[in-house]
Amino acid sequence: MSPVFRFAPSPNGYLHLGHALSAILNADMAKARGGRVLLRIEDIDVARCRPEFEAAIYEDVAWLGLKWEMPVRRQSEHWDDYRAALNRLDAMGLVYPSFESRAEIARLVADREAQASWPRDPDGVPLYPGHAKTIPPAERTRRITSGDPYAFRLDMQAALRRVGTLDWMETGGSPQGQIGTIAANPAIWGDVILARKEVPTSYHLAVVVDDAAQNVTDVVRGRDLFYATAVHRLLQALLELPQPRYHHHRLILDSDGGKLSKSTEATGLRELRAKGAMQVEIRRLAGLD
Repeated sequence: MSPVFRFAPSPNGYLHLGHALSAILNADMAKARGGRVLLRIEDIDVARCRPEFEAAIYEDVAWLGLKWEMPVRRQSEHWDDYRAALNRLDAMGLVYPSFESRAEIARLVADREAQASWPRDPDGVPLYPGHAKTIPPAERTRRITSGDPYAFRLDMQAALRRVGTLDWMETGGSPQGQIGTIAANPAIWGDVILARKEVPTSYHLAVVVDDAAQNVTDVVRGRDLFYATAVHRLLQALLELPQPRYHHHRLILDSDGGKLSKSTEATGLRELRAKGAMQVEIRRLAGLD
């Protein structure tokens, strides 16, 4: 089977140079290995994703000279796939609902940090501090059926007890420059959210289901997702899904050293094209000479 790569942007804003770097790398690596490139629209964020941004993605990616196979997989058309995966994890006893609001979680974290330091995930977000796992099943059902907001979380410790040692093959590099076999440590993320009342999946769950459904063999994406790969490897192991190779590429940073934003007009592909930039210049600006 030939290698399968994918470029998977979210239509919650216009693409910028960082997206161009990722899209072009996927195309270049696929061409070098005689592989295929898929375009996926990751539109599970129903509040922020908009049709005009999706239309702009097709326009920008085509302008970059990339070709993709049809039909394009749109996550919002595959809710049942994610529900099935969630139900499978639930049947293993690995999923539980939590009912705290973001404000309530912030208060719980503050209470704990008043006594000692509280762990945070690689993105700097405090690990879930609540005790929803101890709520009796009947009370969980009552609160869900009564319409209370909730999030379905993965019981991380129970999940880890079901799998052995996890790792992945990295060809791009960790933030410290490490390549080769990378040991995965999903525990640093705590009890991650897998779905919410209003959206039946999270990025973590959707991306592993999608990659398996599309037979993706090589995941090429930004280094900001390097540590999240540990969660993806855990879900792949639990759901018995194939393991792709991973290539986490460098990020293009703004003048303040931060990750580019879709609101940064100076590096937006539409703005650069309007100023007369050509594809070869985009490659140069992305550091791909």
